[in-house]
Amino acid sequence: MRFARTAAAPMTVAAAALGLGLVSAGPAAAADSGSWRAYGNTNPITSSSSTWHCAGSKTIATDVLAQVCAIRSAGGGAVQAAVIVRNNRSSLFSVQAAMDLYNSSASLGSWVCSSSGVGANSWSVCFGKTLSQTAAVDSVGAANGVNLGLSPKV
Repeated sequence: MRFARTAAAPMTVAAAALGLGLVSAGPAAAADSGSWRAYGNTNPITSSSSTWHCAGSKTIATDVLAQVCAIRSAGGGAVQAAVIVRNNRSSLFSVQAAMDLYNSSASLGSWVCSSSGVGANSWSVCFGKTLSQTAAVDSVGAANGVNLGLSPKV
């Protein structure tokens, strides 16, 4: 049921980001490792040839914003989930993030990026695995336990 995912998934993703066990969630709760990429002062969305559909930015700490995105490759045949973090502080800030990726009928996967330092006044992105998929997808995410909501479909 689609509504159940949008209501419960942020808590599942947030729990995964915090390393909490999900005994009642079953095998689907297992998340793969995502990967961090630092972008410095380059906006990851505007510097990409891919299409990014993102939920609005949420404050995860003073002067630190994050948003969850579903990404489609320029060619259209590949998709990916991501959590973008913008650190507007003058010092390093530690973030852990998690997100999932769904099409209209099934989970395509979920990913957790272990705690990483986001540089002062810079962008970093936690990426999930790139998957072949032509159907529309969306993503739910969390950063440092803050629910980032549901991205628009891409």
